[in-house]
Amino acid sequence: MNYEPRAAGLADAIKQKFGTKSELIASGGGVFEVEVDGELIFSKKELDRFPEDDEILDVLTGKS
Repeated sequence: MNYEPRAAGLADAIKQKFGTKSELIASGGGVFEVEVDGELIFSKKELDRFPEDDEILDVLTGKS
C-alpha cells in the first residue's frame, strides 16, 4: 500500500499546527516511523498500523 500521500498529509498538518517542517524519508517494507529529536514516538512496524488522524499531533502537543 502507498502511504506516501498520508505521510505527506501528516507532514503538512505538523507544519500547519507547529510551523515546523517535517522530513519524509523514503523507506520500504511498509515501515512508517515518526521521530522527534531522535526519539521514536510512533512505529507502524511495531504496531502494525498507520496512526489514526490526529494521533501524532496529540502526542506532539502532550495530549497522549
